[in-house]
Amino acid sequence: MPAGLLRSEPQWEWCARGGLDGATYTWGGQPNQGDTLFANTWQGDFPFDNQGAHGWKGTSPVGSFPANGYGLFDMEGNVWEWTESAWQDHPGVHCCCCCCSGSEAGGDLKIIKGGSHLCSPQYCLRFRPAARSPQESGESTSHLGFRCIARDR
Repeated sequence: MPAGLLRSEPQWEWCARGGLDGATYTWGGQPNQGDTLFANTWQGDFPFDNQGAHGWKGTSPVGSFPANGYGLFDMEGNVWEWTESAWQDHPGVHCCCCCCSGSEAGGDLKIIKGGSHLCSPQYCLRFRPAARSPQESGESTSHLGFRCIARDR
Protein backbone atom coordinates (compact mmCIF):
# COMPACT_ATOMS: atom_id res chain seq x y z
CA MET A 1 0.00 0.00 0.00
CA PRO A 2 1.52 3.38 -0.96
CA ALA A 3 2.55 5.57 1.96
CA GLY A 4 0.04 8.16 3.05
CA LEU A 5 -3.14 6.25 2.17
CA LEU A 6 -3.71 5.05 5.71
CA ARG A 7 -4.42 7.27 8.69
CA SER A 8 -1.79 7.87 11.35
CA GLU A 9 -2.69 6.69 14.85
CA PRO A 10 -3.74 10.21 16.02
CA GLN A 11 -5.80 10.77 12.84
CA TRP A 12 -7.51 7.39 13.23
CA GLU A 13 -8.37 8.08 16.87
CA TRP A 14 -9.72 11.57 16.09
CA CYS A 15 -11.97 10.09 13.38
CA ALA A 16 -13.07 7.21 15.61
CA ARG A 17 -14.16 9.52 18.42
CA GLY A 18 -16.60 11.28 16.10
CA GLY A 19 -16.43 14.51 18.09
CA LEU A 20 -16.87 12.88 21.51
CA ASP A 21 -13.58 13.90 23.11
CA GLY A 22 -12.82 11.83 26.18
CA ALA A 23 -15.65 9.33 25.66
CA THR A 24 -14.80 5.72 26.38
CA TYR A 25 -16.45 4.43 23.19
CA THR A 26 -17.14 5.93 19.77
CA TRP A 27 -20.81 6.28 20.73
CA GLY A 28 -20.36 7.64 24.28
CA GLY A 29 -19.59 6.48 27.78
CA GLN A 30 -21.68 3.32 28.18
CA PRO A 31 -20.84 -0.13 26.74
CA ASN A 32 -23.15 -2.15 24.50
CA GLN A 33 -26.15 -3.05 26.64
CA GLY A 34 -28.64 -5.86 26.06
CA ASP A 35 -30.26 -5.47 22.68
CA THR A 36 -28.73 -2.02 22.15
CA LEU A 37 -25.51 -2.74 20.27
CA PHE A 38 -23.32 -0.08 18.71
CA ALA A 39 -20.47 -2.28 17.44
CA ASN A 40 -19.79 -5.79 16.23
CA THR A 41 -17.95 -7.36 19.17
CA TRP A 42 -18.13 -10.79 20.80
CA GLN A 43 -21.53 -11.26 22.44
CA GLY A 44 -21.70 -14.15 24.88
CA ASP A 45 -19.43 -16.29 27.03
CA PHE A 46 -15.91 -15.66 25.68
CA PRO A 47 -14.33 -17.70 24.12
CA PHE A 48 -16.87 -20.51 24.15
CA ASP A 49 -20.19 -19.13 22.96
CA ASN A 50 -20.61 -16.17 20.61
CA GLN A 51 -24.31 -15.29 20.40
CA GLY A 52 -23.59 -12.95 17.50
CA ALA A 53 -24.25 -9.22 17.47
CA HIS A 54 -27.47 -8.73 15.52
CA GLY A 55 -26.86 -12.12 13.92
CA TRP A 56 -23.19 -11.58 13.03
CA LYS A 57 -20.71 -14.11 14.44
CA GLY A 58 -17.94 -12.92 12.13
CA THR A 59 -17.51 -9.72 10.20
CA SER A 60 -20.62 -7.73 9.40
CA PRO A 61 -21.35 -5.55 6.36
CA VAL A 62 -20.54 -1.86 6.73
CA GLY A 63 -23.57 0.00 8.06
CA SER A 64 -24.91 -2.87 10.20
CA PHE A 65 -24.36 -0.72 13.30
CA PRO A 66 -24.90 3.03 13.83
CA ALA A 67 -22.37 5.56 12.50
CA ASN A 68 -20.40 7.76 14.88
CA GLY A 69 -20.76 11.54 15.10
CA TYR A 70 -18.75 12.04 11.88
CA GLY A 71 -20.86 9.55 9.94
CA LEU A 72 -18.17 6.84 9.98
CA PHE A 73 -19.22 3.21 10.42
CA ASP A 74 -17.43 0.42 12.27
CA MET A 75 -14.73 2.50 13.92
CA GLU A 76 -15.02 0.03 16.82
CA GLY A 77 -15.34 -3.70 16.48
CA ASN A 78 -15.84 -5.67 13.26
CA VAL A 79 -12.16 -5.65 12.11
CA TRP A 80 -8.94 -4.18 13.43
CA GLU A 81 -7.72 -1.36 11.19
CA TRP A 82 -4.15 -0.70 10.08
CA THR A 83 -2.62 2.70 10.68
CA GLU A 84 0.53 3.97 9.02
CA SER A 85 2.10 4.57 12.45
CA ALA A 86 5.00 2.41 13.60
CA TRP A 87 4.55 0.60 16.91
CA GLN A 88 6.33 2.03 19.92
CA ASP A 89 5.80 0.50 23.34
CA HIS A 90 4.20 2.65 26.00
CA PRO A 91 4.65 1.74 29.67
CA GLY A 92 1.75 -0.26 31.05
CA VAL A 93 0.29 -1.15 27.64
CA HIS A 94 -0.08 -4.83 26.89
CA CYS A 95 -1.54 -6.68 23.97
CA CYS A 96 -4.80 -8.60 23.89
CA CYS A 97 -4.22 -12.26 22.96
CA CYS A 98 -6.60 -12.09 20.00
CA CYS A 99 -4.66 -9.52 18.00
CA CYS A 100 -0.91 -9.70 18.52
CA SER A 101 1.58 -11.35 16.30
CA GLY A 102 5.20 -10.86 15.56
CA SER A 103 6.06 -8.89 18.68
CA GLU A 104 9.05 -11.16 19.29
CA ALA A 105 9.81 -11.70 15.61
CA GLY A 106 11.52 -8.32 15.27
CA GLY A 107 9.47 -7.50 12.17
CA ASP A 108 8.07 -4.20 11.03
CA LEU A 109 5.34 -3.58 13.62
CA LYS A 110 2.52 -1.15 12.85
CA ILE A 111 -0.29 0.06 15.09
CA ILE A 112 -3.75 -1.40 14.62
CA LYS A 113 -6.81 0.20 16.17
CA GLY A 114 -10.51 -0.42 16.76
CA GLY A 115 -10.71 -4.02 17.86
CA SER A 116 -12.71 -6.68 16.05
CA HIS A 117 -15.67 -9.01 16.27
CA LEU A 118 -13.44 -11.27 18.39
CA CYS A 119 -12.97 -8.66 21.16
CA SER A 120 -15.10 -9.37 24.19
CA PRO A 121 -16.10 -6.92 26.90
CA GLN A 122 -15.70 -9.89 29.31
CA TYR A 123 -12.05 -10.30 28.38
CA CYS A 124 -10.61 -7.06 27.04
CA LEU A 125 -11.75 -3.62 25.92
CA ARG A 126 -9.45 -3.34 22.91
CA PHE A 127 -12.28 -1.87 20.82
CA ARG A 128 -12.09 1.52 22.58
CA PRO A 129 -10.73 4.42 20.45
CA ALA A 130 -7.75 4.83 22.79
CA ALA A 131 -6.73 1.15 22.62
CA ARG A 132 -3.83 0.16 20.41
CA SER A 133 -2.04 -3.05 19.50
CA PRO A 134 1.00 -4.06 17.44
CA GLN A 135 0.74 -6.12 14.26
CA GLU A 136 3.56 -7.22 12.01
CA SER A 137 3.01 -5.48 8.68
CA GLY A 138 3.66 -8.58 6.59
CA GLU A 139 0.95 -10.64 8.26
CA SER A 140 -2.83 -10.76 8.01
CA THR A 141 -5.79 -12.25 9.83
CA SER A 142 -9.48 -12.70 9.10
CA HIS A 143 -10.32 -9.85 11.49
CA LEU A 144 -7.88 -7.22 10.21
CA GLY A 145 -8.61 -4.62 7.54
CA PHE A 146 -7.89 -1.07 6.53
CA ARG A 147 -9.62 2.20 5.75
CA CYS A 148 -8.06 4.49 3.15
CA ILE A 149 -8.19 8.25 3.29
CA ALA A 150 -8.81 10.59 0.39
CA ARG A 151 -6.62 13.64 0.12
CA ASP A 152 -7.71 16.81 -1.65
CA ARG A 153 -5.46 17.54 -4.58
